[in-house]
Amino acid sequence: MKIVVCIKQVPDTKGGVVFNPDGTLNRGAMLTIMNPDDKAGLEAALRLKDKYGAEVTVVTMGLPKADEVLREALAMGADNAVLITDRVLGGADTWATSQTIAGALRKLEYDLIITGRQAIDGDTAQVGPQISEHLDIPVISYAQKIEIDGDSVVVERQFDDRYHVLKAKMPVLVTALSELNEPRYMTPGGIFDAYDKEVTVLSRADLIDVDDSNIGLKGSPTQIAKASDKVRKGAGEQVNLGASESVDYIIGKLKETHII
Repeated sequence: MKIVVCIKQVPDTKGGVVFNPDGTLNRGAMLTIMNPDDKAGLEAALRLKDKYGAEVTVVTMGLPKADEVLREALAMGADNAVLITDRVLGGADTWATSQTIAGALRKLEYDLIITGRQAIDGDTAQVGPQISEHLDIPVISYAQKIEIDGDSVVVERQFDDRYHVLKAKMPVLVTALSELNEPRYMTPGGIFDAYDKEVTVLSRADLIDVDDSNIGLKGSPTQIAKASDKVRKGAGEQVNLGASESVDYIIGKLKETHII
């Protein structure tokens, strides 16, 4: 069985967010981590590998420094890594990103593709389902459990206060929740081995069945009008009152703001 896991190097928001003049993220200027949902998807693939036997390939699209997140995945136990990087691919929205990744996946063999539900730098939850559409394969989203049954995948799909059990014949794409599992740590030996392995690097020229009008900033129908870091809250108003006075004060404020 061949499993492909799509991962993303995202900004570590604890270290602050930096924007380019055009409103896109300046990824080269920020501290980065592996996207949490993607990391859970990678762990799910590694557990399937441990249980059933599989070859796990991780794929990411990004700057050359995204090699770091691929090395982390290799150190966790992935077998192969693919980096899609090219200046013309920069500034892509979900449509252009999914087109690009699908173009790279057409070069690979896969039975199961796992992506995270969404990335913390966009929170759209669109790229995984869009990839499945481009590749014309089924998608099961919001996975909280993944099992293999012969040539099919069986998924518990989170739904409100319950879950659906869905079964689909492979090839299929599954989007994983960060709550799916607790990802394993890299091992010292795995880290050394990861930097001995070769990462396959793909450029625009390597993508299959992708039109120039669907890649990069120019191929992105979603345009950012304005972007900024989160607004920091002020100190607020502090009062020191007794219990009954506090109640009157709060009710007065609620009336003042027309909440009640």
